[in-house]
Amino acid sequence: MRWRWNGILALLWLAMALPAAAGTGRVLKVLPELLDKGGKTSLYPSLYERDAYQAMLRQHPALVSGIRFYVQWRTKAPIWERLRIRLEMRGGAQGNLASQIALEKPVPTRSGLLGQWTAITLDGDPYKKFGSVSAWRVTLWEGGKLLGEQKSFLW
Repeated sequence: MRWRWNGILALLWLAMALPAAAGTGRVLKVLPELLDKGGKTSLYPSLYERDAYQAMLRQHPALVSGIRFYVQWRTKAPIWERLRIRLEMRGGAQGNLASQIALEKPVPTRSGLLGQWTAITLDGDPYKKFGSVSAWRVTLWEGGKLLGEQKSFLW
C-alpha cells in the first residue's frame, strides 16, 4: 500500500515539473481587396464578379477609397494572453522614402475549427496619404509572442 502512494506522489511530482504547453497559432490566408467610393469590394455576391470588379478598381485608381484585408487565422489552446492581428504595409515612394504603416486589431482568444476571419481596413484620408500598397505582412501575436505570419511576395 505504501508503494502505491509513493508511486502516485512521484507521478504527481513529475507532472508538476513538466512545462505547461504554450498556445500555437497560424495565419492561414490573407485577402487584400480594394474599396470603391461606397466602401464596397464587389457589386454582386459572386467570386467572378468580385475578381472582375477588383481588376477594374486596380485599372482605375481614382475610384479607390481604401483597402480592406480579410485575415483568416486559427489558434490552439491554451491561450494565456490577449491576441492581436498586426498588419504592416509598405506603399509607393513619396520623395526618397517609401511610406510605411502598421495597424493592429485585438481578436478573440478562441477560433473555430476552421479558423476565424478578421477584417482590417485602411480608408479615407489615411489611405490617400499612404497611397497604393506595394507589400504587406500580417502577424498573429499572443502578448509579446509571435504565433504566425504571412507576407506578400515583395515583403
